[in-house]
Amino acid sequence: MPGEKNVINPPLVLLDKIFLLPLHIKLGLMKNFVKGMDKTGHGFEYLRNKFPYVSDANIKEGVFIGPQIRELMQDKQFYEDLNETKRNAWLSFKRICKDFLGNHKAANYQDFVQDLLTSYKAMGCNMSLKIHFLESHLDIFRRKSWRSQ
Repeated sequence: MPGEKNVINPPLVLLDKIFLLPLHIKLGLMKNFVKGMDKTGHGFEYLRNKFPYVSDANIKEGVFIGPQIRELMQDKQFYEDLNETKRNAWLSFKRICKDFLGNHKAANYQDFVQDLLTSYKAMGCNMSLKIHFLESHLDIFRRKSWRSQ
């Protein structure tokens, strides 16, 4: 039935025993963002110039570490080098990192996740496992945060 979970067997692991690590999700979202960028655009060139010590293969695949992502989040020039569609996706990504995957979860985090999914889709990002997991398991985040253990 559309809109309802169609699981026949009970889960192997209890839902309250699942830990959703924010850094793992953040790295996956960043990877999808970079892979969805135009490889000949100004934003992508800015990434290459900003991180000259990172290999071209890692930049093309969007493989960044937490400190690099934090550095990009504070960089206004990167934001200015993006076109409007990518700017919206970047702002959604930053909002998710701050108000959902950060230390405090905003009350309307579901709206932020929907904005992120919409902007990533408009940007042409593929639906990776992490994005699918984020979209389809919002009810787990509602019940219990990983920090509550």
